[in-house]
Amino acid sequence: MLEKKNLKHFLNTTVEKYNCLDFIELDPISIPHKFTVKEDIEIAGFLAATIAWGNRKAILKSSNQLMQWMDNTPHDFIINHTKADLKPLKKFVYRTFNGLDCVYFLQSLQNIYKKYNGIESVLNTEYEINRNIKDSMNYFRELFFSLPHEKRTEKHFANVEKGSAAKRLNMYMRWMVRSDNNSVDFGLWKNINPADLMMPLDVHSGTIARKLGLLQRNANDWKAVVELTNNLKQFDAADPVKYDFALFGLGVNGDF
Repeated sequence: MLEKKNLKHFLNTTVEKYNCLDFIELDPISIPHKFTVKEDIEIAGFLAATIAWGNRKAILKSSNQLMQWMDNTPHDFIINHTKADLKPLKKFVYRTFNGLDCVYFLQSLQNIYKKYNGIESVLNTEYEINRNIKDSMNYFRELFFSLPHEKRTEKHFANVEKGSAAKRLNMYMRWMVRSDNNSVDFGLWKNINPADLMMPLDVHSGTIARKLGLLQRNANDWKAVVELTNNLKQFDAADPVKYDFALFGLGVNGDF
């Protein structure tokens, strides 16, 4: 196991390797990178992150199909779509996320953008109270499912209150909040401090984190996310989730 100072150097070097424009091409973050308007970016990002599990090529193919069905103008589609506009989207399928789920997600986003001024505003509402990302996610989820919906659709939005690691939601928060000089993450949401973000944790990053002694907990759940994030704050308290690039990159590419 590497000593702390050597581990920090190793991780920082690995971040530099993966936190670059080459990373975008095969990653779901490429979907919001197709857009330039803030609202388009955050909506495209949220939908791409929602289905970001499994084969990355399949994720990109399905995400691009979804954007095409939204006329490649996600914000305009969310605000102005009618029931008739949603008909093609009832055919959308990505693994267990089906047309019924897709239609509800779009209807809920319309409610959020029309009544609550968008995703960022919803997350900020709770964050400004105690600067806790978990509480913000809980509030977002409760509001998201405030419309009539099928119970099955809830499984596609992580429930951190029940201990979920919320990998995709934490990844989405990373995309929107943190920024650096490499133009991978967007840094669009200025009110949330990157220091308060939580690590996206999945099989790849969890495996590498345990090999490096950064994570002792066996389960990939919210307690593990807290443990890993706190350990990474020892290396960069202001931007701990930058190490997502290192852990995920080492895991998914088999470089460790």
